[in-house]
Formats: sequence, C-alpha cells, structure tokens
Amino acid sequence: MTEHEHVRVAVIGSGFGGLGAAVRLRREGITDFVVLERAGAVGGTWRDNSYPGCACDVPSHLYSFSFAPNPDWPRTFSGQEHIQEYLEHVADTFRLRSHLRLNTEVKLMSWDADQLRWEIETSNGSYSADVVVSATGPLSDPKTPDIPGIDTFPGKVFHSARWDHDYDLRGKRVAMIGTGASAIQIVPEIQKRVGKLTLFQRTPPWVMPRADRAITGAERWLHKQLPFTTQARRGILWGIRELQVQAFTKRPNELGMVEQIAKRNMYRAIKDPALRAKLTPTYRIGCKRILLSNTYYPALAKPNVDVVASGLTEVRGNTVVAADGTETEVDAIIFGTGFHVTDMPIAERVVGDEGQTLMESWKGGMNALRGATAAGFPNWMTIIGPNTGLGNSSMILMIESQLNYMADYLRQLDVLRLPPGPRGTGGGRAALAARPDAVSAWNHRVQERMKRTVWNTGGCNSWYLDENGVNTTVWPGTTTEFRAATRRVDLSEYEVLRAPKPPEAAPDSRTEKVEAGA
Repeated sequence: MTEHEHVRVAVIGSGFGGLGAAVRLRREGITDFVVLERAGAVGGTWRDNSYPGCACDVPSHLYSFSFAPNPDWPRTFSGQEHIQEYLEHVADTFRLRSHLRLNTEVKLMSWDADQLRWEIETSNGSYSADVVVSATGPLSDPKTPDIPGIDTFPGKVFHSARWDHDYDLRGKRVAMIGTGASAIQIVPEIQKRVGKLTLFQRTPPWVMPRADRAITGAERWLHKQLPFTTQARRGILWGIRELQVQAFTKRPNELGMVEQIAKRNMYRAIKDPALRAKLTPTYRIGCKRILLSNTYYPALAKPNVDVVASGLTEVRGNTVVAADGTETEVDAIIFGTGFHVTDMPIAERVVGDEGQTLMESWKGGMNALRGATAAGFPNWMTIIGPNTGLGNSSMILMIESQLNYMADYLRQLDVLRLPPGPRGTGGGRAALAARPDAVSAWNHRVQERMKRTVWNTGGCNSWYLDENGVNTTVWPGTTTEFRAATRRVDLSEYEVLRAPKPPEAAPDSRTEKVEAGA
C-alpha cells in the first residue's frame, strides 16, 4: 500500500488516450503527474483484446500517433500484438515508466471544493490531484447480456475481451454470440478448429473487403531513411477518409454504391440463397460500423458453421435457445457483445461538486463540452468523451485533438493561479468548471448536426445510441472540424473557481466563483 501522494495531474488509464496524455504532459514541461492503470501493463483495449485474429480496421500508419510515427509496421492493417508492442515502445521512448502506477484500480474520485482538488481512492493507496484526465476509453468494460440460465451452463463461458487462452476449442461445439467487429475476426480463426460453430446473429453487418497485405522491406527501408514518406503516407490515408465524411454526415443516400461493393463481397463466398438472405442487412451501410474482412463470409459457408438469424434468449443446461426457438447443444459460449459505451462504469466512480456521480449527472444521456468537460465536475476532463467517436477514420486523430484541448486547459489554469496569501495561505489554486449552459449549447449543436447523419437515419439500432435512442457516441463532422473546435479553451464557457481567501481577508471560506473573463 502506497502513502498518499499529491500530483498536479492524475491520468486514468494507459491505452492510447492515457499514454498520449502522458506524452503531451511531458512535452508541455509537466512532470508532476501519474498514470493510474488497473492492469499490470499498458495498452488498454489492445492489451485486453487478445482473441484469435484480433486486428485493427484502420490502416497502421493512420492508427498511430503523429508525434511517434512507426516506419516499421509489418502490415497495412496491424494485428493486436503489433499495436501492443507499439504502445509499449511509446511508454519507453517518452520515458513514461516512472509515471505509471500499474495494478492500481481507481475506486473513487471525489471533488474537494474547499481544497480545489480531486481526492482519489485506489486499490493501491490514495492520491490527490489538481486535475484529473480520464482516459479509460469506451471499449474498456465488456458488456455481457443477462441471459436466463447462463449461470447454470456447465460448459465454458467468456467474453471476447477476456479470452480464455487455456481453454482448448479443438473439436468443441461453440456458440458465438454477436456479429460485431470482434466476432467477424474470431469466426474465421476458430472455425478451423472447432467441431461445430453456431453463430447467433441479431442483425447482419455490412462487410467490405479488407485490403490488407504485408508491407514490403523496401517500403519499410524507405520510411526509415526518409521519415517524411511516413508522414506523407499518413496524410494520404487521412485525406481519403476526410473526403468520405460528407456521405456519412450529410448525404447518406450516396452510400448505395458502397452497399453494392459489400454485396459483391458476400456473393463471391456465399452461394446458398437462404444463407445470403440471412446475411443481407436491411439498413443503410454505415448506420452500424462498416466491418472489413476477406475471410468472414468464406468461414460461414463451411459445413461446420450454422448461422442463426436471431439473438440468444435462454440457456437450458448445455442447450442454447434463440429468440426464434432454435435450440443448439454447445460446449462453450463466447460473447462478442461489445462494451459499456454509453454507460461507462467509470462514471459511477466520479463524484462532483454537489455530491452527484457522473453517472447520475448523465442519466438523461452523456454530454460534455467539446467532448472533454462535464458540468458539475471542475478540473475533470475525459479523453474519447461523448460524441468524439468516428465511423470511418482513426480515433488517434480525435485523441490528439483532445490532447491539444487538455494542454491549453492546463495553460489557462497556470494563468489563473493567484499568488499566495499571508503566511502561504490562499492563492496558488484555481479550477475551471464547465458552465451548464455552455455544455447544453454544445450538445444541442452536435445533436442538431446528428439528425441528418447515416447513424441516425440509416434504419438501424447500433451501439452508438444510448437507451433513449440518442447518439452520444459519434462526432458528426470531419476530424479537421473537431481539431479546430478543440484547439483552444474558450474561457467564456467556464466559471473560474478560486481557492479560499485567507481568514483575515474574508471570514467566509467557501470557494469563490468568478465569471471567466470578468
């Protein structure tokens, strides 16, 4: 158990967001920070998701930090092990190890309005911090449906993000639940080993060909010798995706041509008309995340695979039962059912200035000013916050934009700090609290833009939507627009909280609120 430690900044999580925040802090000259990580290694979702076939669906040179280019990516679309290796390399290259507090799970973060700081309870001691940067990410806590009878299933059960590598699937009868990004990578890998694979599909995905290949030695040599070629490659990949955004956000009907490509991808592998019918989506492509695979459809056509076009509703002993009544005996159940994206568990552990949790504050739907700060939670920021997700490009672009915002936020706090009062009391402490009207105005603008996007009009029910049917996940614009919106902190959108004044100056020691810019 560690002693209590006070730091200027506490970063929660060590995936792309957390490591990116740590690198940016050091580049800003800030070394008084810790990165609190519940696991024993960095990597976030790329550490946790080690299932067979796990890989990224964004090209390698775009799915990496602009400030840490990797000229040595082995494939155009990297596998999980390559991305995890890259993140370990970032931690070493930018000297982040001394800031890491591994095996340290955050249990509670509470705002102390008198001291203007966050009190943090962890599984390995307590901390306090002037600012908290929450980088836990939306893909950190697996979501497993509550299926009647699952607790009495005598076989093996696990989620794709908690893969049991000790369990031998060879010859087993396996039920794969879900048809999202993880499932379409898992299915082709385990189909070769299992005796029988039954895929439970509530909604078929649109699957496009995956243009993956090994990056040649000549290409890698060129990128090492001429670093600007790596940046040029990244720029081209980024530009192509920026040009595609209009179809997703303003003209969804233009995506019909893309649907034809996806259908041809399916027809090449699936010859059975009945199976084709099961696998053909009825919603506009892009409404759910477009998936990439050259092996998913061929695997489904194999004789040891059955597709049940219905969700799992019950488990009776070794028998799994679908909503359409289909019954199948299995030895193992694998859930590829996604994550707590619109109801992130970390929100239950954040207590704001009026004693409410972030989860309670977001009970009507997640919202944050510029995807970063929430009303009622001073000096608390989130990386990959509400409406910062992307449907067609790299999240690293959005993360780096939020790091710009974080850096300016800290600069503004430096400017706002007061000199110490008599006998060292008082000054030196300030906080920024997002104004509720500013948060509301930002969220209103985002949701108005969302109305015409494919994610809201495409006719599907995706994980982008919360329980109220509101899209609190995706950014309805280009990454260029988001970068412009997060380049600087607009102080008119915040209240400035000052530290208590010395008793001689003001007997009332309550925190003083000052209108920003006053």
